[in-house]
Amino acid sequence: MELDNLARFRSLDPEKMIERIDGLPEQIEAAWSLGHQLPLPEALAKAKKVVVAGMGGSAIGGSLLAAYAASKSPLPVWVWSNYGLPAWAAGEDTLVLAISHSGETEETLSAFQTALDRRNPVLAITTGGSLARLASKNHAALWQFDFPAQPRAALGYLFALPLCVLSRLGWIANPENEIALSLTAMRAQQPSLRAEAPVARNPAKRMAGQWMGRFVGIFASDLLAPVARRWRTQIAEIAKAWGQFEEIPELDHNAIAGSRFPEELIERFMLVFLRSSFDHPRNRARSGFTRELLREEGFNTDEFSAPGDCPLAQMLTCLHFGDYAAYYLAMAYGVNPTPVQVIQDLKARLATSP
Repeated sequence: MELDNLARFRSLDPEKMIERIDGLPEQIEAAWSLGHQLPLPEALAKAKKVVVAGMGGSAIGGSLLAAYAASKSPLPVWVWSNYGLPAWAAGEDTLVLAISHSGETEETLSAFQTALDRRNPVLAITTGGSLARLASKNHAALWQFDFPAQPRAALGYLFALPLCVLSRLGWIANPENEIALSLTAMRAQQPSLRAEAPVARNPAKRMAGQWMGRFVGIFASDLLAPVARRWRTQIAEIAKAWGQFEEIPELDHNAIAGSRFPEELIERFMLVFLRSSFDHPRNRARSGFTRELLREEGFNTDEFSAPGDCPLAQMLTCLHFGDYAAYYLAMAYGVNPTPVQVIQDLKARLATSP
């Protein structure tokens, strides 16, 4: 698989995706600082619920935010990845955070326009594009940042900026200390994950080796459920490989029953369980027993226990590990980790459709 051949990495990765992955802790730090400098209208604090509208890489930040805020905020945080908005999201009691890295995501633009039409309080988070122009035209709150990269490589901004919104509006306690602990934990695990670390001492490279030639399933609960989604999307976009994710405990009420057929494919799966010490105790038990049962059915399984001393640290260290593993899977398959041509082809076809 040549996962220690750095010259081959440079050849396959001319856009230097690995540098974006390496720089995630610094990106989060920069975004958190920026979020305290941008203007935030006090009127937004009157809202009673939050909808985060976004797609793909721009939606993952919202999913992380919703999971983190679930046990900390009196306000519900809902992620909306579609056109328009749900019927209940209308009026001044629903804040709509419209997040689009490029500012051109048509579903998010639709949601933002719907929010304007319904007179929702709104805040657009973007690098520019049509979303920034629409916000400026309507004198809506706009947080604009500069980070030229694929949306999936800008997660530090797409998560830390909306997190800062909730903190500044007083809907969660200031997570400054948790952010510091998270950055420390991310940097502590990073030396063993970097490209320079050889396979023998690099668990992310070894994880990628287990994924090679297999269908990958990522299972998690609670705080790590959106991280499991991130692992799946990174496997798809970076490595151009198929994967799935399932959430515990829901998978134990349906998905686990589909573990017998087709028999000839079972050994072609690799199932990874993401575990946090902050998981609900019953979900931790479910994770262990579910892995045992699937292993008994013949599935290959593994687990990753997230390091870190607080919930946010475990979310981010686990996410960062998954980014590295997906990158090394791309290197194993010999593909450029940056382009997503099939997504561009789909957008081109949609552009010609009424």
